[in-house]
Amino acid sequence: NNYVFRYLATGCTFAELHYTFRIGASTIAEFVREVCSAIWLLLKESCLPKPSQQRWLDIAKGFSTRANFPNCIGAIDGKHIRVIKPCHSGSMYYNYKQFFSIILMAICDSNYKFITIDVGACGKFGDSAVYQHSNFYKKMIAGELEIPESVPISQVNTIPMPYVLVGDEAFPLSTNLMRPYAKPKNSNLNTTKRIYNYRHSRARRYVECSFGILSNKWRIFHRPLNVDISLATDIIKACCILHNYVRDRDGYNYEDTLTCYMSPDVPETPRTYNRIGNNIAERIRDSFAQYFEHEGKLEWQEKYI
Repeated sequence: NNYVFRYLATGCTFAELHYTFRIGASTIAEFVREVCSAIWLLLKESCLPKPSQQRWLDIAKGFSTRANFPNCIGAIDGKHIRVIKPCHSGSMYYNYKQFFSIILMAICDSNYKFITIDVGACGKFGDSAVYQHSNFYKKMIAGELEIPESVPISQVNTIPMPYVLVGDEAFPLSTNLMRPYAKPKNSNLNTTKRIYNYRHSRARRYVECSFGILSNKWRIFHRPLNVDISLATDIIKACCILHNYVRDRDGYNYEDTLTCYMSPDVPETPRTYNRIGNNIAERIRDSFAQYFEHEGKLEWQEKYI
């Protein structure tokens, strides 16, 4: 186990461990595979359990308190984990950032803990496609996730609002997933939409920061994974479990001193995703925007739009 945790935490290679401990590189690789698989099997239920209805409510309370975004049950995003090009894979693992990768799709809470993960998609695919093929999405569509019923977010407007995830522009707008307003060509967003985008980014930053904490704690992610895809997947899953394990014990009760203000108008690398939202989802987003501008207004928000 010492070999495995040193491998994950320092990012050293099998060859480096071979020369340090005088153990064969192939033997160490087998240790890593067995220990990572055991971590996933033994700790999954305790460190990454399926959320109950009360757990969803607790997550929403955390986002409302820390990010001032009501009815939010998670921030979602995908992270490209760099890998060495697999043999005979063509361009399947070559992503839009111009390196080879597999995708870690994750939803996190306001304590920087992962709620659910999906690992192993080829880097060629976009976040939207990975999300719509994930088990989480399928269970959400089937109504198997125990997500609480809609409740009002405002004392003025008592229309029930659904509990939602927040994601970036790569995700499609839906009744349970909010994305920022897109900037029109040759024009600017109005004040209401810019305020919404700022408030949206305050909630979405938690998943970006979770990925940063994961990579900095387990420095195996600071270099390309030079292993086969099945072992790379096991390593990523084990590190996500260990991330939650450490957060539970070292980072649950803490003073959040992280400051990360992101402009909603920062241009992104062009992508080709399905960006068509339905009318109901657009009305839900507009209702959030109206709430953020008026009843749920933050005294400093206009300085950051």
